[in-house]
Amino acid sequence: MKRTLALSAALLSAVFGMQANAQTLSNATVAFLMPDQGSTRYEEHDYPGFAAQMKKLCPSCKVIYLNADGDATKQQQQFNSVIAQGAKAIVLDAVDTAAAAALVKRAQGQGIKVIAYDRPIPNAVADYYVSFDNEAIGRIIAKSLVDQLKKMKVPTGQSGVLQINGSPTDAAAGLIKKGIHAGLASGGYKTLAEYDTPEWAPSKAQQWASGQITRFGKQIVGVVAANDGTGGGAVAAFKAAGVNPVPPITGNDATIAGLQYIVAGLQYNTILKPSEIVAGAAADLAVALLKGEKPKASTTLYNTPSRLFVPTLITAENLKAEVIDKKLNGQPIVAAAVLCKGYEDACKKLGINP
Repeated sequence: MKRTLALSAALLSAVFGMQANAQTLSNATVAFLMPDQGSTRYEEHDYPGFAAQMKKLCPSCKVIYLNADGDATKQQQQFNSVIAQGAKAIVLDAVDTAAAAALVKRAQGQGIKVIAYDRPIPNAVADYYVSFDNEAIGRIIAKSLVDQLKKMKVPTGQSGVLQINGSPTDAAAGLIKKGIHAGLASGGYKTLAEYDTPEWAPSKAQQWASGQITRFGKQIVGVVAANDGTGGGAVAAFKAAGVNPVPPITGNDATIAGLQYIVAGLQYNTILKPSEIVAGAAADLAVALLKGEKPKASTTLYNTPSRLFVPTLITAENLKAEVIDKKLNGQPIVAAAVLCKGYEDACKKLGINP
């Protein structure tokens, strides 16, 4: 009799637990808070990918999307606002990853799940962290540049490279920076100057690069830029200075502008990391956490269970195969007609027909 009662109690507990999880998920509010407008990726890829996966997993859930425009104070206000609106899970790509620690702790103190997205939050243990491997990104783009300079038989000697990093308040930028240092270490090309770009602003990267062009001139044989926006700022600086050809410049994010610069020969590489993949994974995690599950982690970063996706290096040599020919959800990552608008002749040279 005691065993029967115990089994009955266990079954009832399981049933009530499932009902509670279902109630927690049904009509739940989930917030997706992004950091800035410096890259077009958040509106074009991240949010649509997150919203689409949430719709599949939880049609009755409400998704709130807000962008902080590079303002940490504004993001704090947005964070507080979604809590007031009843958010049960928050996906946070922090403007200031140090300041975000207090936000994570505040939310968790109210039983709200927090997923650190793209940028880790070193001073707080979020419920999960999901991103592409940022340190690997830095290492890959820098090593690729070094290999290209050697292929071009560029002498080391007095020549060197500029290094344009991301925002000093972004822990992911710090990881990319660490990777760049590692990628450049064995190349033999010295770093002439290095800059941390506030808010990842392309205009600030351009202004700094312009000063370095005046300072170092022909000694600059390449630029390691941490993303396509800062790389684009460097391209603009060289063009404004009348430098032709523009030396090899790296990037990251595979934005349409960055890919077009590669097609045009103005940028050497970028990193393809379809944001929809990480955004979809963030939605999976949010739903799992709301159900009371413990998603498996592939690694741990800053004591936080994490999943890091592997990025793909893109140059002119593989752009068509990786960006146009490969499909994501049945569609090319970038449509040829979109990529080649205004760059039709350059596209044809790469075998891309718009």
